[in-house]
Amino acid sequence: MRLTTILLLLVTLGTDLWATSSGDYRRRSPVSEKNYLFPGTGIFGKNRDPIEFEQAKEWFLLGESEEKKGDFRDALGFYDKFSKRRTDARLTREGVEVQLGPEALYRAVRILENRGDWSKAFDRLRLIAEAYTEYDFDKVAEALMRLTERLAKEKQPRKWGFIPRFRSGERDRLRLNEIARLARGPKYAPRALTALAEIASKDNEDDEAIDALERLVNLYPESHYCEKAYFDLAVIHETMVAGPDYDQGATLKALNFYEDYLILHETPPPKSRHESNEGFAARLVAAKDRLAKAEEGRQRMREVLSASKLRVGRFVEKNGKFFIMRWKELGARPALQFYGEAVTVAPESESAREAKARISDLRGGE
Repeated sequence: MRLTTILLLLVTLGTDLWATSSGDYRRRSPVSEKNYLFPGTGIFGKNRDPIEFEQAKEWFLLGESEEKKGDFRDALGFYDKFSKRRTDARLTREGVEVQLGPEALYRAVRILENRGDWSKAFDRLRLIAEAYTEYDFDKVAEALMRLTERLAKEKQPRKWGFIPRFRSGERDRLRLNEIARLARGPKYAPRALTALAEIASKDNEDDEAIDALERLVNLYPESHYCEKAYFDLAVIHETMVAGPDYDQGATLKALNFYEDYLILHETPPPKSRHESNEGFAARLVAAKDRLAKAEEGRQRMREVLSASKLRVGRFVEKNGKFFIMRWKELGARPALQFYGEAVTVAPESESAREAKARISDLRGGE
């Protein structure tokens, strides 16, 4: 009985750890409205009520005062108190309403980013995105992307000036997955999925890169990021090609993506409303280069496939009598079929020329 009671208590605590605002469709549950603690606060926190207005106002104004004086350490101490419990407190000043909880967290993010604590800053932004759905999401999502890209690409400042911070590819990918989940829509999610694929590919996590790119082209087919996604999918699958003597699944996938790219993106997508003029101009240059490389890639994959068909044709011609039923009746037709496919796939290749010679010899023999 005691064990059952303890288990029930743990389940109750485990399901009551995430706070959401009243309009938050992401993680709403029947018990979540009673608990205003944020994850990481600890299950033994005594006060699970929201921060009351007077307390929230005091902390916010003290933090603002310290920030104006240039004492960012003390300011962060007050702002970061809002990372423990949620609050619905709002303050109206000069006709402008301020949401104290998310605004304090966003100001904490600015201080953390400036002093190099980018990972902590990302965590505070995620709290805003999850728990305060009425706050300016564009501002939060842009900051999330900026911090994630800095964490993934830039050398992080040393902690306290001398302790090095090290990059974790796995954590970078988790952050980008978080953005893709939070920022569902054509403005940020495609950008996050593209960055996720680039980092995963760099870390030799090809399956994760493919998953991110396929999510991009399937969920956001109108995004201008899809142009590069199709090309990247072809390139990644080409790296998996083992040669004409092995299974041709990767070859066929790479060939299909190269052909899809050449058909769908012969002309680059027009400028997106989420894209700067400089970014659009750079994309046009890159797309032209990708178009030429896609044509070369398609030819390479056709040649590999043709060589594979040629090898199968040779094997069937030599050994078919040992495993093909009715081989006497069929004669050279099975081998001719593979030789014909070798010619069809890549007519100008060396494999096609050899296949044509074998076709001529076999038909002459008949």
